[in-house]
Amino acid sequence: MFQKKKGEGEGDSPRTPVGSREDDVSTPPLKPFTRKGTQMPPKAPQVPAFRTEIPRRTVEIPGAPRRQQESSETKKLTVGRDICLSGDITSCDKLLVEGSVQASLSDAHIIEIAETGFFKGSAEVDEADINGRFEGQLTVRERLVVRSHGLVSGTVRYQRLVVEEGGVIAGDMALLEDIPADTETAPESDAALPLDNG
Repeated sequence: MFQKKKGEGEGDSPRTPVGSREDDVSTPPLKPFTRKGTQMPPKAPQVPAFRTEIPRRTVEIPGAPRRQQESSETKKLTVGRDICLSGDITSCDKLLVEGSVQASLSDAHIIEIAETGFFKGSAEVDEADINGRFEGQLTVRERLVVRSHGLVSGTVRYQRLVVEEGGVIAGDMALLEDIPADTETAPESDAALPLDNG
């Protein structure tokens, strides 16, 4: 603990403790709390507070147009592969058929029949995209698209028609404007059906 300076004898000067001013140059004073050898417990790691995700309510402004995207996403029905569905389908904005459906579909916006899909029954929609098979009565208020693997048979009424190469349409076909008001089916004619390439 006590040191002797070089060249000093035992009787020359009294010994000074290590922490005195003379030794300040060579050794720093001890700190009362240091990381090494401290008696304080280690600091606990900070854990982020648990935050639940609360969905935000959307505020409807009176007189403003309603959001169509939210309503159409909540009213979508998908019939997957190897699924068979039968009955009446109502309040459905979009129907995607990958399996088999035997039903009556009314007041829908869009029907899509995939290559593996089969729909038998009646459907009244705004738009139809057929890549599988449709049998029955189909009324399309805007645009009917028959893809290259599509087969539509039965009574079909449409506003605009698009048929890809390889698509097949068989049955009673007519434009919606050409349907007489007093009869349910229009007489068949040999006139070519108008095609829409867009």
